[in-house]
Amino acid sequence: MKKGKEWIKGLWKEHPVFRMLLGMCPTLAVTTSVINAIFMGVAVIFVLFFSSLIVSLIRKLVPPQVRIAVYTVIIASFVTIVDIYFKANFPQMSKALGPYVPLIIVNCIILGRCEAFASKNRLIPSLIDALSIGIGFFWGLVVLGAIREILGAGRILGIKILSSSYYNPMVVMILPAGAFLVLGGLVAIMNKLEGR
Repeated sequence: MKKGKEWIKGLWKEHPVFRMLLGMCPTLAVTTSVINAIFMGVAVIFVLFFSSLIVSLIRKLVPPQVRIAVYTVIIASFVTIVDIYFKANFPQMSKALGPYVPLIIVNCIILGRCEAFASKNRLIPSLIDALSIGIGFFWGLVVLGAIREILGAGRILGIKILSSSYYNPMVVMILPAGAFLVLGGLVAIMNKLEGR
């Protein structure tokens, strides 16, 4: 498979959030602000990249009967690194993300990519796939977070975008219902752009 095609698929064609609807728990929960989305996106990229690296390297050594358990332990190891790093260096962000960083262990995106791609492909294609899917997830979270933060609070990254003198923030946008509304709209836009 061509590397360019691998690279593009996670960014658009097989976008994990807007096309495959994977990782919905953190997607809907942490995108109340762009900064939350950035931290969660970076965490997923890190875990997916290094998990895919290890899985691709050991793919021929793991018996099929225990592969999911082995992949889960690998993923859990990298999630633990991210979780401890966030707690030590970004305690406020760690608290804001709550249980959603540890839940990366069971994120369908990561386990799915390890099982469906990294376990069947060589190192470089696996890393390209991991970066593509990870960056696709990242930009999906950031777009969702930006829309919700602007409409729900009138600001983005703490910078006031919409003045309260002419804009009344839509509180629903920072609530779970707002996540579903924005996600539904963005999925519809992606489908329209693809001609579905």
